[in-house]
Amino acid sequence: MPFYMTTKNLWGKLLVMKLTSSLILRDLIYHSEKDMHIQQIAKSREALETHIKEILDFALIGKVGHNEEVEVTTPVILAWHNGKSRMVADFRALNTYTVPDRYPIPKIQISLAQISQAVYMTTMDAPKGFHQNVVTPRAIKYLRITVLCGVYEYLRMPFGIKNAPSHFQRVMNQIFP
Repeated sequence: MPFYMTTKNLWGKLLVMKLTSSLILRDLIYHSEKDMHIQQIAKSREALETHIKEILDFALIGKVGHNEEVEVTTPVILAWHNGKSRMVADFRALNTYTVPDRYPIPKIQISLAQISQAVYMTTMDAPKGFHQNVVTPRAIKYLRITVLCGVYEYLRMPFGIKNAPSHFQRVMNQIFP
């Protein structure tokens, strides 16, 4: 059963807080939505730190030094789906300045039609395929991300870059002509 409580903040603004109650051993315990939000932030921070540690261990990113000038940074968003988190960098601003790579990416229908008459088929999975491609030293400074624990830069191609799909397709065509 929800309750509403009003209070004033330091600047005299009237705040309305929604409270929920749960009865435990004849004691009425209140949990404010603010407390639940703080718990969610702590959960997200922990998940983000785990993601950063994981990609640092795989040398996908490197930490930017404290004395290094940081011109370009991209915020990081933590997306939750089915209880699992995913770290996503927001490269939309960078993508607006990127000259598009027009390398052709085949349509799935055409690819399926080409293999429909095959006698044998082999499938291969390329997990974290974009991350297999090294970023040029000149481009690294544009692929910086800002998180609560510091500024990092991608050393491998991240998801969300405008030309990443075209570049990946070009590499696949070189490997599998």
